[in-house]
Amino acid sequence: MRIVAGKWGGRTLRAPRGMAVRPTTDRVREALFSILGGRVEGRAVLDLFAGTGALAIEALSRGAASAFLSEPDPDAFAAMTGNLETVGATSVETFKGDFRKAIKRAAMLGRRFDLVFLDPPYGKGLAAAASRTLAGAGILPDGALVVVEEATRSTDAAMPQGWDLLTDRRYGDTRVMVFELSAPTGIGQEPGLEHECR
Repeated sequence: MRIVAGKWGGRTLRAPRGMAVRPTTDRVREALFSILGGRVEGRAVLDLFAGTGALAIEALSRGAASAFLSEPDPDAFAAMTGNLETVGATSVETFKGDFRKAIKRAAMLGRRFDLVFLDPPYGKGLAAAASRTLAGAGILPDGALVVVEEATRSTDAAMPQGWDLLTDRRYGDTRVMVFELSAPTGIGQEPGLEHECR
């Protein structure tokens, strides 16, 4: 597993052994960040099911301003913090715990995020549960982007009101959806984030 592009492009990331963590493949990460395009640079990133930290680290490599990463699994958390140290990431915070506690912690600290990654274990309804918790936490401004990764075979779950689906794509057994929180009138979309469903 490697960082695809940016200032740390080509650097290798490590993952713990076993099935507890399912890192997003390099191919899917490359496709995702191609979709996001210029809407990564300068963003404050929240990665709630960070695993190895690959998604947040990729965002930082491509110019994101900061990142808050949460992961409950001890082995994955150790791999994540090791990966952050390996690349010399700065402006990062880590939290070992479940997504509810992480969101509560971020809200207590007054953090706000305009790019969120939700890549939980498949088939447990965690993406929908996390989205509902996020919607009520007051930590996402209008115009924030939320990237949800699920299994292709997963059934659609209702997302919070005001979360507009911009992109829905499938890569093998992986489904990637990008939502945008209702933005103020006059804010346009970046190329590559047009409404679409594939």
